[in-house]
Amino acid sequence: MSKMKKPEDVPLAFQECWNAHDMEALGSLFDSDATFVNRFGHYVRGVDEIVALHVPIHKTIYSDSTLNNELISATKIADGAVVVHFWSRLTSGVAHPAGLHEVDTLILAVLTKQDDIWRIRALENVTLTNPRTGEPVLRSA
Repeated sequence: MSKMKKPEDVPLAFQECWNAHDMEALGSLFDSDATFVNRFGHYVRGVDEIVALHVPIHKTIYSDSTLNNELISATKIADGAVVVHFWSRLTSGVAHPAGLHEVDTLILAVLTKQDDIWRIRALENVTLTNPRTGEPVLRSA
């Protein structure tokens, strides 16, 4: 798995943990008191809750899913604090009730550095949708 030696590493590290369906590794990317908002607006706080949110879906509907993440920007907001934006394309597999499909989201993550280690302090995931119809939109690659 990728380590986050710099904030720009978060998209790949998150992608690798997801694609390995290793939720303990995913949890290790987060600060112990981190917050997470999934693409449906479900808010949780703390690594245990973040992992608990993801374990059941990786055993079922997302067991054969993959992510492909792409860094947009990393902006320093203070010493040891960076805001990172990245695109994320989720490709579901046959385990999903809707079958094979793709969903694009935009992820905002706030990372903090403690003892030379970067960790996610807050992450929010927003599905790209048409504002007039609510239909999911895939961004141009």
